[in-house]
Amino acid sequence: MRHRVHYKGFNRRRGHRDALLRNLVVSLVGNERIRTTLAKAKELRRHVERAITKGKDGTLHARRVLMSKFPNAIAVEKIVSDLSKRFDKRDGGYTRIIRLGKRPGDLAEMAYIEFVDFAGAKAKPDKREDNKAKGKETKADKIQAKTLGAQQRKVARRAEKHRRTLRKLQNQARQVSRELNA
Repeated sequence: MRHRVHYKGFNRRRGHRDALLRNLVVSLVGNERIRTTLAKAKELRRHVERAITKGKDGTLHARRVLMSKFPNAIAVEKIVSDLSKRFDKRDGGYTRIIRLGKRPGDLAEMAYIEFVDFAGAKAKPDKREDNKAKGKETKADKIQAKTLGAQQRKVARRAEKHRRTLRKLQNQARQVSRELNA
């Protein structure tokens, strides 16, 4: 029974699962936004928010606790010095999850997880955005539209082939079932 189990197993043993979550926390703290599966994002949220809340203490003990959980000095320093100051007025809810839809390969639900004050990594305005504002379509946009259309068609063909295979297997299973029941 699953009494009092409050974590996702991800079909991994404990060491592998802990390493996965440690790496996800370090990546999120470093990049401030990562793309992962929805289940991992939901579990990651718990660990990141607890780490930021712990980092708000700013004490040596808090740093040592964070270092024991996430042995990455750069990530711990950023949690204690930067993120805890940014979210000083906030009691929780430091992250948001944005759903992206299903991954084409295995239909896993994907999501972005980011900090709520994430502004994006835009250093300078892009020429393509200026052209879009003027209503012009660049050559790169045309190429991107073609490749995107081709990728969507490829994914649709693969999904249709998968559906046909499933129907075929289901029909075979029904036929075997009828023969056994007859």
